Amino acid sequence: MKRESMDGAIEERFLASLGMIAGIGATFVLLTIAACAAPSAGAQVTPQRLLDSAKEPQNWLMYSGDYAGRRFSTLEQINTSNAAMLVPKWVYQTMAGGKFETTSLVVDGILYGTGQDNRAFALDARSGRPIWQYQRALPADIRPCCGRVNRGMAILGDKVFLGTLDAHVIALDSKTGNVVWDVATVDYRGGYSITLAPLVIKNLVLIGVSGGEYGIRGFIDAYDAGTGERKWRFYTVPGPGEPGHETWEGDSWKIGGAPAWITGTYDPATNTTFWTTGNPSPSNRGEGRAGDNLYSNSLLALEPETGKLKWYFQFSKHDEHDYDATQVPVMVDQGDRHLILQANRNGFFYLIDRSNGKLMVANPFAKVTWSDSKDASGVPLGRKDASPTLKGNRVCPGAAGATNWMSPTYDPQTQLFYVTAREQCDVFSTAPQAYEAGHAYYGSAYFPNDDAEPFTGALRAIDPNTGKMKWEWKHPSPTWSGVLSTAGGLVFTGDAEGNFIALEAASGKALWHFQCGASVYSSPMSFAIDGKQYVAVAAGSALFTFALP
Repeated sequence: MKRESMDGAIEERFLASLGMIAGIGATFVLLTIAACAAPSAGAQVTPQRLLDSAKEPQNWLMYSGDYAGRRFSTLEQINTSNAAMLVPKWVYQTMAGGKFETTSLVVDGILYGTGQDNRAFALDARSGRPIWQYQRALPADIRPCCGRVNRGMAILGDKVFLGTLDAHVIALDSKTGNVVWDVATVDYRGGYSITLAPLVIKNLVLIGVSGGEYGIRGFIDAYDAGTGERKWRFYTVPGPGEPGHETWEGDSWKIGGAPAWITGTYDPATNTTFWTTGNPSPSNRGEGRAGDNLYSNSLLALEPETGKLKWYFQFSKHDEHDYDATQVPVMVDQGDRHLILQANRNGFFYLIDRSNGKLMVANPFAKVTWSDSKDASGVPLGRKDASPTLKGNRVCPGAAGATNWMSPTYDPQTQLFYVTAREQCDVFSTAPQAYEAGHAYYGSAYFPNDDAEPFTGALRAIDPNTGKMKWEWKHPSPTWSGVLSTAGGLVFTGDAEGNFIALEAASGKALWHFQCGASVYSSPMSFAIDGKQYVAVAAGSALFTFALP
């Protein structure tokens, strides 16, 4: 663990006044002075403030901005008429390599974020000046699938919460960065890790695990925010005697995967939290795990106090193409219709009744060849000849999917859903593989088809009622950037070439861009201080903020 003041001027003045001070005492006092010089904290973040997040557009209180997962800001100071004037205001360097995937929180003038290798930090949101830093000492043998990443924190009271690459859940004091409690969820050596931002509901901290590439048994946990006591666990692969267990062949359920590695959403009106799950294990070989493999690649409706399953919807049954359904389940109300919107990694856009899980729309938003039919309820069905083979079989979308974990956004003004999409087809092959705990467990391989068209990427605006595309903004290459929409009529996104871009939400017209110098692997957010709106995004190893001059 490491916490340090980054304000050189304060440190220099302090040492000059007190002379040489060494060891832990000096570090402690420097931390205290840095904290005292920071912006004063506002009222504690209560469960009611989280419920009423829309009343605090100057703050960004949770990963997706609100419980509905819309990633929409009602701030409108930056708008279509002046977006071209945006300028960078401050930049914070994490001094770390790898993908920087965080979405920061902003609460009463203080920004909280996470970085690579389980760094966490609090900054003065006006200037970017660090208030505190924390870094977890990680074991040398952690086994993250896809980078040493972390996507953000949650906040409640005077604590911020994060998950770690060695599968712990940690509460930090929001004023100092000191550890309040630290709980191990599971033995990380089995391939488990945590990379998502937790979701706070009432007094519970909800979190899911990563590790579907290692033959884990996925789960979603809830912890008491005050003490760290685990209140419940919902296994996303049901065991003997539990509904859905019959969808797994033999003992394959024990290493069935189905991780929940993207933050869920919450409907306070029905007291239901919605979470999505990833691929079954092994990801690309169905032999040995015959059946639908519940609850992999599914949308789960859970009771937050108990973890009891209310209903589920499975997007891809018996998945053999690594089509994780871990995309944010966005909640939208249209009159008497209460909906979930999701653009899925498998290439279909889904409209689901969130009161009962009934499918309403499933239409492709990218090229799809793995399915060419639907069942009686409209659920897409896999083609038998699309399964991986020893020689290899070309299938669309490819292994990265038609989209992936990057956040979409829903704009209630345009009533459009915006998602980062990619056009890519891959050749999937398969071969037997023995399971070994803590080791990669794919049962297959995939590789690009040399005869295929070049990979392409785009931001696509989709009409939720039909699943049809209204417009698209084409990127030079596929991107891993999420999307933000605002009441100023704007959509913000990034690309793999390092550009952060503002588009007109109604038409997709480009209005502004800034070259960050490195690829964008994060989802933007917006906040305001003293009446001035900012937009923030992580790119490379830096967190950038932008505002009007």
